[in-house]
Amino acid sequence: MLAAFGTPASIYAASLKRLHDIVSEKIAQHISTGPDIEACTSTLEWLQQPGNHLLTLADSSYPQALLEIPDPPALLYAKGDLSLLHMPAIAVVGSRNASPQGEKNAEEFSASLSQHGLCIISGMALGIDGAAHRGALRTGGKTIAVVGTGLDIVYPARHRDLAHQIAQHGLIISEFALGTPSKPQNFPRRNRIISGLSRGCLVVEANVQSGSLITARLAAEQGREVFAIPGSIHSPLSKGCHQLIKQGAKLVDHTKDILEELHVHSLTQFSSQAERSEESPLLEAMGYDPVSMDILVERSGLTSDRLSAMLLVLELENQVTSLPGGRFQRIA
Repeated sequence: MLAAFGTPASIYAASLKRLHDIVSEKIAQHISTGPDIEACTSTLEWLQQPGNHLLTLADSSYPQALLEIPDPPALLYAKGDLSLLHMPAIAVVGSRNASPQGEKNAEEFSASLSQHGLCIISGMALGIDGAAHRGALRTGGKTIAVVGTGLDIVYPARHRDLAHQIAQHGLIISEFALGTPSKPQNFPRRNRIISGLSRGCLVVEANVQSGSLITARLAAEQGREVFAIPGSIHSPLSKGCHQLIKQGAKLVDHTKDILEELHVHSLTQFSSQAERSEESPLLEAMGYDPVSMDILVERSGLTSDRLSAMLLVLELENQVTSLPGGRFQRIA
């Protein structure tokens, strides 16, 4: 319609017949009634609050990556740091009913990828999405949540605290107007934004009916890379990933597989030589028997936060494995 009429004002000034030449009769009649003044007023009031934004296709802050997809959203409601829309990013998605190991994989991959300078994009749903956001936030990385409701609604409600953290340290965006409730048809639609903003899409865990496969398909259609983490051949939550791999997605079991494919140079502080020199004494302090975090703190003299970060790197490099009860063991 913008291509046909030029401006929103011209669209509203057009006759019903002219509108119907471009869109369906239902949409034409809806537009001919004029803009919703009450909704416009409430949106303008919302925009007065710090951190709230509304972007159009003509705004300089509108992400270039979305302009490259076939159907970019005409409006983007945003809460948080708009600069993240221009960062190199990767989508991390998967099942809402994820396994504990799936959530752990999502969190650890996201933590590591964010430390390499990639913004983590997901949908703030339960399961893999939430774990991906938490992983980025835990290491001070950047994350964007693309939601399927208006930004004045938090869905799911149990992610209210997570939503506040993302709004404060990252960005939440939606193409849906304020007050739009959670509707099943909204979520597949928002998936094209998740994939469109990203250079690649990592599917951590998904069954064959998962909406994550929609995101992966859209990513492939948009020319983005698709990655999948394999799992047990007996697990229903692995079948979606295995299907993607059969269709050409890149099998990954380490973040370096993604970084190499995306040609991302490490920006992480953990890749420096000084950091590597610290990891070797930590492995020496660990020995080869299972050991608790408390004992490692005592042996290494490191703080628990510092130790957790180093253990994460070693675990992603397959030098250390985590065991039940919060223990860790060096891999020979």
